[in-house]
Amino acid sequence: MPDHRSQQNSALAEAPERPASPFDAHIGTEWLDLGPDEARARIAVENHHKQPMGLVHGGVCAALAESICSVATYRAVAGDGMTIVGQSNDTTLLRPISEGHVNAVARPRHRGRTTWVWDVEISDDDERVCALGRITIAVRPARRDA
Repeated sequence: MPDHRSQQNSALAEAPERPASPFDAHIGTEWLDLGPDEARARIAVENHHKQPMGLVHGGVCAALAESICSVATYRAVAGDGMTIVGQSNDTTLLRPISEGHVNAVARPRHRGRTTWVWDVEISDDDERVCALGRITIAVRPARRDA
């Protein structure tokens, strides 16, 4: 039986860096590591990330969680002619962030043929866990438009 992880690692080496995302550029995502076993990214907190009470809006945490999982999954499967789309995002907010960075670390929980499930931990610069996410990414054959 072929080693699925070896196939994924070789596919990662051949995959494009990542698809361009105007949304990620807009929210200021900084990509730190996009491996298939662990991915890291962060956003420097700016005023436009905050809700009226001066705290980072929960949507920023949810968006960062989905983006990091989407890009890491894409890099792992694109070399096999596959593409990805977000399927589910369940982000629970635990404590606020008001300054510094919104830091995300994602680790795959399940790497299947048609779905990947990731666990994401969002923390502040003091390494306090501020949110937890469970993200499901659908994996599908890339469209070949003629």
